[in-house]
Amino acid sequence: MNLVIDVGNTLVKIAVFDRGQIISIDNYNDIDEDVVNDLLNKFPDIKTCIVGSVRDLSIDLKSILPEKIRCLFLGPETPLPIKHEYTSIETLGADRIAAVVAANKAYPGKNLLVIEAGTCITYDFIDAKGIYYGGSISPGIDLRFAALHNFTAKLPLIEPVKDPVLVGNSTESSIQSGVINGIKAELQGIISGYENNYKNLTVIISGGNLDYFDKNLKNNIFAVPNIVLTGLNTILEFNDKN
Repeated sequence: MNLVIDVGNTLVKIAVFDRGQIISIDNYNDIDEDVVNDLLNKFPDIKTCIVGSVRDLSIDLKSILPEKIRCLFLGPETPLPIKHEYTSIETLGADRIAAVVAANKAYPGKNLLVIEAGTCITYDFIDAKGIYYGGSISPGIDLRFAALHNFTAKLPLIEPVKDPVLVGNSTESSIQSGVINGIKAELQGIISGYENNYKNLTVIISGGNLDYFDKNLKNNIFAVPNIVLTGLNTILEFNDKN
């Protein structure tokens, strides 16, 4: 069994994998040593762990985990099962690289656009030869709502809806329309741009806000939940074999 810890911008996701399948998954705002101990006690067959992080935690996992279990911390020097042409690998988010690793394993030999709809919306491209080139990053749903509220004098902070009207007849519905329909248009426009440049493109979408968009996109787009966790586990297994 493998313990996989994905420290995202908003949540910490922790999963236990058994023979490549998720058998347990939990979300935390933060984690402490008790959380780790509880998991290791609950699943005593866990042998290895991987941590992919895009932010700091209240505890130093590098000082805690190696005393309990063999652990890999994903970083710029970590061997990967793909090649890359990214020029600043030291600043590349663990979530982005894990997502393309998982996508490449699930759809080998294909040009892939991997979209993660979370705190940020990331677009990452890996070609049919398994070479990762990079992509783009834009603000996610919550960041856009927060920006409209925080950087204007009177616009309220409101909650998103999955199917906003096109023509808002109130300030609230106008903001919902602008943010959600704007992201949908962004997704469709970027996907079209990649389709025009790369033949036989397969598009994968994942992330915490997946449900807002997966039903509104084209039929040839595949929704893949927990893609970052799966990619981290793939990287861990790759390193265990090498």
